[in-house]
Amino acid sequence: MKISYAHMGTATYAVEALLSRLGHEVIVPEPPTQDTLTLGTKYSPEFACIPFKMVLGTYLEVLERGAEVLVSGGGMGPCRAGYYGELHKRILGELGYDPEMIFFWPPLKTPRAFLRKVKRLKENASWFRVLGGLRLLWEKIKVLDGLEQLSHRLRPQEINRGSISKALERALDMIREADTVDETREAHQRGEKLLRSVKVRDVDPDELLRVGIIGEIYVQLEPAANFYLEEKLGELGAVAKRSIFMTDFTKEDVLNLKDESIEELAEPYIPENIGGHGRDSVGETIHYAKEGYDGVVQLAPFSCIPEIVAKSIMPALSDKMGIPVLTLFIDEQTGDAGIGTRLEAFVDMMRSRRRALSRTAAPGAD
Repeated sequence: MKISYAHMGTATYAVEALLSRLGHEVIVPEPPTQDTLTLGTKYSPEFACIPFKMVLGTYLEVLERGAEVLVSGGGMGPCRAGYYGELHKRILGELGYDPEMIFFWPPLKTPRAFLRKVKRLKENASWFRVLGGLRLLWEKIKVLDGLEQLSHRLRPQEINRGSISKALERALDMIREADTVDETREAHQRGEKLLRSVKVRDVDPDELLRVGIIGEIYVQLEPAANFYLEEKLGELGAVAKRSIFMTDFTKEDVLNLKDESIEELAEPYIPENIGGHGRDSVGETIHYAKEGYDGVVQLAPFSCIPEIVAKSIMPALSDKMGIPVLTLFIDEQTGDAGIGTRLEAFVDMMRSRRRALSRTAAPGAD
C-alpha cells in the first residue's frame, strides 16, 4: 500500500524505515512550509491549533502525491489532540479524499485495538519482520536524537555560521540511508565524527548560556513549527536543551515509563492531569532552574489549553525559582522575524543577568 504520515522532525526518517521494512511504498512527507500551513489553515476550524493545521496541510500534500493510507498517533486524556485523527478524516472526506486512516493510541492503554491496527499495518509481513522493523525504528530514534543533541551543544561554538546545521543534515542523510541496525550504528559514528570535525571556537562550556525548551510536543519536535528555534538559539550563543525527544516520548507515552520526578515537581502547582504536556512544562521549568539554566522558552500552540494553564503559572514560578521564562504562542500569523527579535532580546537579557549575578557573587561584592 502507498502509505504516509505527518512530518515531525527527525522522527520522520525513523518511521520511514519501519514502514519500508514492512513492505509498503512510503510517501515520505516533506518538511512543512508556509504553503503547507496555509493549505491546512484554509480547511481547518478557525480556533484549531497550529499542529492540527500543519498536519492537515501535510496530509493534503501527500494525498496529492498518491498516498492511500495515513498513519497517525496520539495520546489519551483531556487534550483535544485525541480527536484530531477523526476530525482530519472528516475534513478530508468533505474535500473528496477517502484515505484509510490508522490512528494509534498508547499500546498499553488499548492493547487489543493496538494489536489489531498493527496486524493491519503489517499486511503480509511476518511477525519476525515486524520485530526487526521495530528494533530498527528504535535504533534510528536513538541515534537521530543523539546527533541532534550533539549539534545543539556544538552550534554555539561554530566559527562559520550554519556549518553545524549543514553537517547535521549530511549526518541525518547517513542515518536515513542505513538499512540495518548495524549500518545505523556505523552511520551514527560517521555522523558524529562529521559533526565534531566542524571548526569551533575554544570556549569553556560553562561560559555558554543554557536554555531549556518546554511545551507541546509537535511544536518542540517539528522545526518548521517553531521557526528553527534551536538553530536560532545556537547561533545566538546559547545551548538549547528541549524537554522532549522521541526517545523520551517512546519511553513515557508509548511504554508508560513516566519520569515521575517531573510530575512530582509540578504537583504543588498542577495536582491533576490537564492533558498534553502542560503539567510537564511546569515540572521541567523547575527542573531547569534547579540545574542552573539561564532561562526557559515555552513553545505553545495558540489556543492550546494545557499550555495556557501552564503559562498562567509561569510568572510566579519564574520569580520563585529565579529563572526567566519566555512564552511563544505560535499560530499561522506568527512571523519568523518576530520570533527572531524576541529571542535576541531574551538572550541579551540572560547574558546581562548572568553578568550581574557574577558581579554579585564575586569576592568583596556588596
